[in-house]
Formats: sequence, C-alpha cells, structure tokens
Amino acid sequence: MKNARIVLCFLLLSLGAAAQILPTAKPAAATANKDPLDRDSPQSTVVAFLEAAHAKDYNKAWRYLDLRSMPEEQRLKGGAELARELATILDRDTRFDVGNLSRDPQGNRTIVDTFQVGGKPLAIDLVRITLKSGLDVWLFSSDSIRRIPLIAQQTNNSVIERNLPLPLVNLQLIDTPLWCWIGMALLAIVLVVFSKWLSALVLWIPRWNPGLLKPFLGPLRMLLTISLFRAGMEWFAPSALARLYLGRLLALLFFVGVFWLCAVSIDAIMRHLRTRLEASHRAFSYSVLPLTARVVKVIVFVFIIAAVLGAWGYNTTTLLAGLGIGGVALALASQKTIENLFGSVAVISDRPVSVGDFCKFGSTTGTVEDIGLRSTRIRTLDRTLVTVPNGSFSTMTIENFDRKDKQLFHVTLNLRRNTTPDQVRTLLQSITKLLKANPKLETGALPVRFVGIGAYSLDVEIFIYIRTLDGDEFMRIQQDLFLAILDAVHEAGTALAVPTQATITYPNTNGSGAPLALQERQ
Repeated sequence: MKNARIVLCFLLLSLGAAAQILPTAKPAAATANKDPLDRDSPQSTVVAFLEAAHAKDYNKAWRYLDLRSMPEEQRLKGGAELARELATILDRDTRFDVGNLSRDPQGNRTIVDTFQVGGKPLAIDLVRITLKSGLDVWLFSSDSIRRIPLIAQQTNNSVIERNLPLPLVNLQLIDTPLWCWIGMALLAIVLVVFSKWLSALVLWIPRWNPGLLKPFLGPLRMLLTISLFRAGMEWFAPSALARLYLGRLLALLFFVGVFWLCAVSIDAIMRHLRTRLEASHRAFSYSVLPLTARVVKVIVFVFIIAAVLGAWGYNTTTLLAGLGIGGVALALASQKTIENLFGSVAVISDRPVSVGDFCKFGSTTGTVEDIGLRSTRIRTLDRTLVTVPNGSFSTMTIENFDRKDKQLFHVTLNLRRNTTPDQVRTLLQSITKLLKANPKLETGALPVRFVGIGAYSLDVEIFIYIRTLDGDEFMRIQQDLFLAILDAVHEAGTALAVPTQATITYPNTNGSGAPLALQERQ
C-alpha cells in the first residue's frame, strides 16, 4: 500500500508538471475555444483530413479545404469530390510524409507536397486563416484546390494494379490495397533471408575473426534489413497514413538496432580493456569496468528514447523539461534506490573492496562476486549468496583480508613453572635463531621475549610477520614453525604447562569424623 501511494503521488506530480510545461496543456479558457476539427497546426490538419477521408467521411473532410471562393450551394457536393481526389493524390505520392509537417501552430503558409505537371512545379500548401468565431485554423489553400484536377490526372493507378485480381486491389487496410501489404511482407522476408546469408558470407571470409565479428552481426543485420525495407517500401506506394505508421515503426526498430549495436560495442571495448588491465589492475578491471559499462548503456538508452520521440515528431525539449520536474518527484519516491546508486559510486570510487576480494563485513565473511548499481553480492563460506544494498554496504566497517601486505604470527608459550632460568634463556636463543634463519619471516628487533610469570606458568611471547599473501603458503609455514618450536622446547629440557588438579586426603584432626581435603592445581 505504501509503494502504491508513492507511485500515485509521482504520477500526479508528473502530470501536474506536464500540464504546466508542455505546449499542448492549455488553460481552461483556451481549451474551450479549441477547434473541434483539430486544425490547429499543419500536421494536425493533414492527419485529421486523411483520417476523415479514409473513413469515407467526405462531408467532414472538405471542411479542411479553403472553399470560400466556391459558391455555397456547390460546397457540399463539389467539396466532397475535391477532398476525395486530394486524399488520393497524397496517398499515391511516395515522397509525401505526414511526419515531416510542422506541429507548430504559428506561421502563415506551409507547403505540404509538390508535383511536376507539364514541366512546371505545382504545390499543395496550407494557409492559416481566422474564422468568424476568432479561431485561427490551418486549411488547404484555395490555390491548391484549383490545382487538384490537374495533379489528379498525373497520379492515376499503377500498371501493376491493372493486372491483378480485383480482390487484391479492392480490399484495403488503412486505405492501402491488400496486394501492397502482401508485397511488403514478402519483401521483409526476402530481406531477412538475404541479411542472414550475407552475415554467413562475412563469417566465411578467412582473414576476419569470427569470434570478434559475430556479436556485431545481429544489430548490423537488423539495421541493414530496416534500411532496405524503407527504400523498397516506396515501390508499393502505401497510403499517407500507412506510410506514417510504418515510418514510426521502422524508426523505432532502427533505433532499437542502434542501441543494440552500441551495447555490443560497449561490451567489446570493456572486454578489450579488461584484457589489457587484468595483469596490472585486476581489481579495477573486474569492479569498475562492469559498472561503467552499465552506466554508459543507461545513458545511451536515454538518448535513444529521445531520438525515437524526435523521429515521431514530438518536441523532446519540452518533454524532457516536463520529465525533469517529474524526476524530482521520482527522486522523492525512490530515495532508497538513489541512495543505493550513490552507494555504488562510493564503493567503486573509494574501492574498499573489489570483485574477488575476501572480506568481512558485520558478522558475515565471504568473497565479493559482483558490485552492481543497486547492490553488492557476496559468496559466504557456507556457499550462500548474500546481497547487500550499496547504501548500507558503503557505511559498513569492512575488513578486507586480500589487502594484507603480510600476515601476523603471534603465539604465547606457557612453560611449566619448574622451568629453570637457564632453560628459558636457551629456549629464547634457539627460537630466535630459527626465526631469523627463515627469509620468509619478518622478525624485528626482539621477536621472542620472556613476558611474564603467571600463576601456573612462565610466559614466552613470539611476535613476527610471515611475508606471504598466499593462504596455503601461510598455513604451511605456520605448521613448520609450530613443529620447530615444539622441538626447541623439548631440546631446552622443559615442556609446556598443562593444568592439573590433585586431591589429598588427611586424617580427621578436628573430631568431626570427616576427612580433610587439600586441592593442588598446576
């Protein structure tokens, strides 16, 4: 319930920010005067006109034409026919793209499409006029209306349709004949097969490294197929709205391919850097490089989204501004996530641990397996996987065992109380001699010292460092030292103290009839 309330607050704040920033969000007074036919900008006028024409609602479609010069009694019939012919003209021109038209309501005149008739260019354009109600709307100009019959003569049906069965021509989807959709589907299949064959040919070339090229072939095949399909789509001349929808779909797929190619390239660069740095900077290559790759991919993904929205005709500047205000609400709703993200930056920059390090944090001991954007994963000695949020991990006291420069050997020998001073001196000399003779040991000035007389033993302390970071080598050297020390104790004629307890019973001397006991400990 708490998470649901947080998400709801974020959505409300984002919508409120968008309502203040995006140009489509207007005050209530302006909304009340909005044109019901959506003729506010060049693009909205043409899209609404084509939708009405494709729906065969020509009585609505002619209202997007400036017919003020036509007698009022002829507008209903003549305007509907002109609207039908204009929609047909725009649908048949493969160069026309609705997405290229401006979404800005400001301006006076804009060209929609141009045609060559009799060697002369004829333009279809829009003009901005003010209605009697005071609304500013965009309409197809009266000059364009007069040119419609001339242009229609030059855009008759293709030769292909004249030789096809009528069902393939008459059945239409988004005002595009069925044969066009079948042809475009077959073209897509052919291009997919061709790109697959071409990639196999590239891998067959002996001079090129297949292992290096193979990750790049997938995105390159996708980009090649989309580009060739976009060029081949013009042969089938789909309607203007169909071209708009297909163009947006192809733009989305194209940028998905671009992101795929960028991701593969980033992975290849990171692999190359890891190979170069593994010998000298192994910890850096296994900790910093993976996190850097993830951050770069996220940045590229954000830019790809902006590019897709821009290709679809949206104003990315105002959209990103609205998302910026919504991002403040998102940050408030996901404080823990942001904390973990900055925690990962702290772990990577400060580098208390790296991937592969054996460490102790809190009461847990294990090997670091991964440092991600949100959490760090550690494999414990029990072979379980512990996931710690980076926000918490960056504040913990961490003991990194792999950062030792040498390992401590600290032992206290408890000699028996009956050990003589000469035996102690002999033992100190013999142990010191064997320690200094081993080059793997860092002994210092006084590695072996007589530190005290205890209640039950004489205490000798050994304090040295073993010059190794290998755990197995440390255990082997430690084992040899223990055996050598036991030999030295034996050769000195003494032994290690062992706690003992004896009970001595004396005859009863107090007249109570119970024995007296005296306990002795060593």
